[in-house]
Amino acid sequence: MSSDKISKTLGVALGVCFFCSILVSAAAVGLKSIQEKNKKLDLLKNILIAGDLYKKGADIQQIFKDKVDAELIELSSGNKVSEDQFDAMLNIENFNINTLAKNSEYGKDISAKKDIAGIKRMPKFMAVYKVKGDQGIEKYILPIYGKGLWSTMYGFIALNKDLRTIDGFTFYEHGETPGLGGEVDNPRWKAIWKGKQAYDENWELKIEVIKGQVDPGKSSAKYQVDGLSGSTITTRGINYLVKFWLGDEGYGTLMKKLREEA
Repeated sequence: MSSDKISKTLGVALGVCFFCSILVSAAAVGLKSIQEKNKKLDLLKNILIAGDLYKKGADIQQIFKDKVDAELIELSSGNKVSEDQFDAMLNIENFNINTLAKNSEYGKDISAKKDIAGIKRMPKFMAVYKVKGDQGIEKYILPIYGKGLWSTMYGFIALNKDLRTIDGFTFYEHGETPGLGGEVDNPRWKAIWKGKQAYDENWELKIEVIKGQVDPGKSSAKYQVDGLSGSTITTRGINYLVKFWLGDEGYGTLMKKLREEA
């Protein structure tokens, strides 16, 4: 083949590649707003799932608006952040765990000794979602996250207004192995969290995800959740991340403040 033909072939190939790259880039830019909107809707959907409010086919945004109050909480004090303190990054509308955690002002490092969730950094502020009922607040939905086997798992845990009883549990983002650690998405496994006790009568944190199945005959059964079969590391990760966020380093101060108010 002559050098002239080779150059023409390469020119056509490069031209096609260039044209395709423009199409891909244009599609990515054009679809970005749609993707962001769908991501936000999925987040709202999982908040509703954790709060046992989700109804298939219903208007997610309307249910959220009618039934849920969202607040930004300073974890160290348990106090609500007023709207006059909001800025482009610190606000409830665009709350993003990773963005705040990485920020030098709104995030902080966690010492290796205390970082049982394996996240290294955490936000100083977290969103808290309060489910409204006829008699006031019915439950609290709290964001949680931590390391599994292959990924950082992001989800929500819902506590009844008694602040002890777990009313819901779900993950909305993870990269665990399908059929093994990926069973965190299994509705049957998520359902066994409901009714479990996070704290005992003295407010000592007791909830744990164990290896294997819970023995219903033991008094400790009300504090225990079945582990995921064949997924020891993912099970351990879930156990640690729940303990971290419901403990002193996470929502502990908020829980104490809510108990005192009650």
